[in-house]
Amino acid sequence: MDTAMYGKPENRKARLYSCDIIGDIAIIDLHGRGDLNPREIAGDILRKRRKIRAVLEKISQVSGSRRVARYRLVSGESSVTVHREFGIPFRLDPREVFFNPRLASERNRVTRQVSPGESVLVPFSGIGPFVIPAAIRGAHVCAIDANPLAIRWLYENIGRHHLGDRVSVIPGDALDPGVYPDSLFDRAIIPTPYGQDHALDIIAPHVRQGGILHWYTFKKDHEIPSLAGELLNRSLKPVRIRKCGNVAPGVRRFVIDLVRMK
Repeated sequence: MDTAMYGKPENRKARLYSCDIIGDIAIIDLHGRGDLNPREIAGDILRKRRKIRAVLEKISQVSGSRRVARYRLVSGESSVTVHREFGIPFRLDPREVFFNPRLASERNRVTRQVSPGESVLVPFSGIGPFVIPAAIRGAHVCAIDANPLAIRWLYENIGRHHLGDRVSVIPGDALDPGVYPDSLFDRAIIPTPYGQDHALDIIAPHVRQGGILHWYTFKKDHEIPSLAGELLNRSLKPVRIRKCGNVAPGVRRFVIDLVRMK
């Protein structure tokens, strides 16, 4: 996430605003503050960043069954873009699908652990930021998502990289135990939505004994030690715990790398 100053430095009323970049689109989140003008900020961004083609303003938090925030097009003609992570392009529309560009390094960390021939399960797959790199590395990936628009973009990205023989797609809610195939997987990458920690109990049985799970969750720091003990009681051994950014006052996103013990 980039942070820029709107207004002249000597102006005491100048305010900081945050700006996420997805492809050639800037996304601003003003938190409903009336003292900032979105069009003026968009103009400021377009002047300073020549590669930016459009500006979106976030006007709601992630919600609904599709788990997508609402955005308003402040400047530009389209919100469709091509975003690149570590040399891999993804085509998407941020107004239609959830995508967090701030997790690029974390996605690279996880997918670099994937070995050729592995079977990898990716629930809440979105447009494929975990799916595509894992398949490029030679894995056979099963992707699940409930948002039909995300599925459409996922198929497009699979086609762009000619990975149709390595990726199977299941349109369905990853919180529904009935959507999962009967096979066991070597690895599961689980970018769990906020407040849906019970997804781990649904997904873990689909990973073989000795298999790896990368589980994303939202917690306060003091909750982590007891959580690690709870996971051991569920035959899931934590081997690494990492912070992946703050999402609210006192609440962080964590990733816990786990081994299924039995």
